[in-house]
Amino acid sequence: MSRYRGKRVLVAGAGVSGRSAAEALLAVGAEVTVTDGSADRLTALASLESQGARLVPGLDAPPEDVDLVVTSPGWRPTAPLLSAAADAGVEVIGEVELAWWLDQDKPEGPSTWLAVTGTNGKTTTVSMLESILRAAGEEVVACGNVGLPVVDAVRAGHRVLAVELSSFQLHWQSALRPKAAAVLNLADDHLDWHGSLESYGEAKAKVFAGNEVAVFNADDTWSSRLVGSAGGRRVSFTLGAPADGQLGVAEDRLLDRAFGTDVVLAELSEVRPAGPHNVANALAAAALARAHGVAAEAVAEGLRTFEPGAHRSVVVAEAAGVSYVDDSKATNPHAADAALRAHDSVVWIAGGLLKGADVEDLVRANAGRLAAVVLIGRDRAEFSAALGRHAPDVPVDEVAAGDDAGMLEAVRLAHDHARPGSAVLLAPAAASMDMFTDYAHRGRAFADAVRAVLSETPAATTRGG
Repeated sequence: MSRYRGKRVLVAGAGVSGRSAAEALLAVGAEVTVTDGSADRLTALASLESQGARLVPGLDAPPEDVDLVVTSPGWRPTAPLLSAAADAGVEVIGEVELAWWLDQDKPEGPSTWLAVTGTNGKTTTVSMLESILRAAGEEVVACGNVGLPVVDAVRAGHRVLAVELSSFQLHWQSALRPKAAAVLNLADDHLDWHGSLESYGEAKAKVFAGNEVAVFNADDTWSSRLVGSAGGRRVSFTLGAPADGQLGVAEDRLLDRAFGTDVVLAELSEVRPAGPHNVANALAAAALARAHGVAAEAVAEGLRTFEPGAHRSVVVAEAAGVSYVDDSKATNPHAADAALRAHDSVVWIAGGLLKGADVEDLVRANAGRLAAVVLIGRDRAEFSAALGRHAPDVPVDEVAAGDDAGMLEAVRLAHDHARPGSAVLLAPAAASMDMFTDYAHRGRAFADAVRAVLSETPAATTRGG
């Protein structure tokens, strides 16, 4: 018997997670109302009406008879509907919290949750973890912020869940208790939503509640600080040689000194994409897998067979000694820093929506590797000012046009600046919604623009995007 049978539940948001929550609640006998400010999104859920759901546009307060509100992760706590629910004493949870309780109620028993959060690297780490667990023969799926709603993963019956959790999702959690969880790093991001870095960190730290194993990044100050809230065993990873209780790198190998004695997990060369940040992601994934009892051989096999996701340090083309690299997923300064550090000479395409983040340290740290910069997006002025202070001799072009035409102009300018041995790197350090639908649209626009610019260059070698 589900704890939600007969409950009157309001689902706030008719997007992907809202649809999944509504369908799951209807399946267990709840009375469901769905609200959203977008009539188009509600129309897309019309099929739920035949199952008994009510679709009500634009509610600013929950109906008086509502027992519970399930909110989509993008809704801020200050949204009128959620504020009104709190004032009325109505419990508000997120889709991931709903998934947790639905999982606990399964007759066959709950699945094992292995969770990952952090500012950057979450999707890569969760995908690496999924690959490792599959190599070990586990019935596993990557879910959560990676794309597949956790509710859908639970309802599908997967026995192990590799769960990517955003700070938005974690904000609404209270009961969630993954078997093992990792905080990869923390840097300025989503400050417009959380209000401060401290509040952002508090949301991330919720992933450590009640774990058997808490995995943290010994090389990251905030990750090391947040693990202080963990009550279980603490295991860290480092890019240096590991001490006892750590995973790390020694003699070009990933080494485990936490779940064994000098256990070789994989060769450093087997980590893809290359770069220190992805080595850290691989170590975090390995630590979570080892916490679940996975053998070292499966870690190695999983990393060997892992296929990197799109728009994450993907070489789109190579021509005349210049590589064209799509890292559109670098949506904040911390991620862009990792992308820039992978190259010695960069023509950098940057800009977009900074969401309250500061690019001062990013520009200062990477000024010496910048051959030229092309700025796009709404917050170009903040990048330009930082470049003027820390890289005054670096050529800077600005593109005012938006969407694909603006990206084509940006790539043309970058191509003109590029010299053999350099990389034209799209690592925007900002969100994409001022010019594009999302970071994937931005990455596709970059790849299309590169192919267009190089189309008359016989020496170009393009790759699939």
